[in-house]
Amino acid sequence: MELDLKNIKKVYVIGIKGSGVVGVVEILKSKGVEVLGSDTAEKFFTDEVLQKNQIQYFENFSPKNIPDDADLVIYSTAYNVGNNVEFQEAMRRKMPMLSYPEVLAQLFNVKYGIAICGTHGKTTTSAWLASTLKELGADPVAAIGSRVTNWEGNALVGAGEFFVLEADEYQNKIARYNPNAVILTSCDYDHPDFFPDFEIYKQTFKDFVARISKTGFLVVCGDATSTLEVASFATCMVLTYGFSADCDYRISNLELKREDAKSIQIFEVMQGEKSLGSFEIGLFGKHNALNALAVIAVCHKLNFSVGKIQVALKNFQGTSRRFELIGERNGAILIDDYGHHPDEIRATLKATRELYAEKNIWAVFHPHTFTRTKALLSEFSQSFSDADRVIILDIYGSAREAQGGVHSKDLVELVNRYDRGKAEHIATIDEVVEFLKDKIGADDVVVAIGAGNVWEVVSKLSES
Repeated sequence: MELDLKNIKKVYVIGIKGSGVVGVVEILKSKGVEVLGSDTAEKFFTDEVLQKNQIQYFENFSPKNIPDDADLVIYSTAYNVGNNVEFQEAMRRKMPMLSYPEVLAQLFNVKYGIAICGTHGKTTTSAWLASTLKELGADPVAAIGSRVTNWEGNALVGAGEFFVLEADEYQNKIARYNPNAVILTSCDYDHPDFFPDFEIYKQTFKDFVARISKTGFLVVCGDATSTLEVASFATCMVLTYGFSADCDYRISNLELKREDAKSIQIFEVMQGEKSLGSFEIGLFGKHNALNALAVIAVCHKLNFSVGKIQVALKNFQGTSRRFELIGERNGAILIDDYGHHPDEIRATLKATRELYAEKNIWAVFHPHTFTRTKALLSEFSQSFSDADRVIILDIYGSAREAQGGVHSKDLVELVNRYDRGKAEHIATIDEVVEFLKDKIGADDVVVAIGAGNVWEVVSKLSES
């Protein structure tokens, strides 16, 4: 069905706490639509976003929750007629229904759409691009899969021509979007519960970049063969970025500096033989320097002033659950990070080691989905080299899975095969908190890593 907001006054959302769903909710509310919905009682960072926007939601699923006067039911793709009573009820009542990516696509496709996709880095990069465009005066619309610190929400609702979208490849949601421009950050095998092998996973991105308008452009990481393979399917202008000498936009002279209590990165950007100048960012790690470079490339291609890009870029404060400093306990530093793929864990812990070289690093990992854990078990086991100690919780199956042929103890065994005694299994968040609360001190850093609710570990350890 077509989304005609002139005729939609009230929307009910099934799975309203979803990190992608919340952005849609914020945009609809800004357009004067009354929004309410439901989800589980489990707490996510999105609870705060919904409460800030004064959006009512039920913490249970019941047919009685759905108001009779709802003009549209929007649902998270985690739910369907087989696993959700509200979905069943909406169908029984023959109510108009759209999935949240269908709604997002209809909002996105009528604007100058800039989609950020890839296995890693798309949340930070999309939020950074949208924040930068906002500071440059472009007044964009944006939908991001995390709370953005600068906005205190997941969305921007500007009146400008650009729509910046974090484009999720899971369930091939990106097939719905028709972008004018795309950033492709990375392409490493993921979501094995949906994509049976790497070739099919890559094909999803190949099909996506092939749909970029011929008058548009693709900005792609030039440091990996997989991203360059995907880029070869684009028919538009292709611009590469990275550390490699043959990239169109290249990082040179990268430095990590500490100023007062915070760390900054400074680097020069080269476009061919020409220097675009020095850029400073408040996020650290080489992966974030690359994310910043992708933003610079897009803004430069859109003809914004380099001087203004430099100022806007450094003001970005990051997003929720992406290397977020939560607080301290007994002098120990507590950090939360969303990393749930081996490459993400590796990058997070490498950056932690660079920043806290002298400290003892505890990685508390919450594996996310049985299929991903099983398919990438060997890769996961080798992603903790920069941690001194590793605690692995029971696998978080999410709404997708209940169980599936692998256990966290299998991962512990493999980690310890490479580094004896490094990892241990502790089943629950509360048990981890109890284990660590008197054990950590000023010499320690605790990094909670995972896509589920592992953030509760550092939240509960933090001393108010």
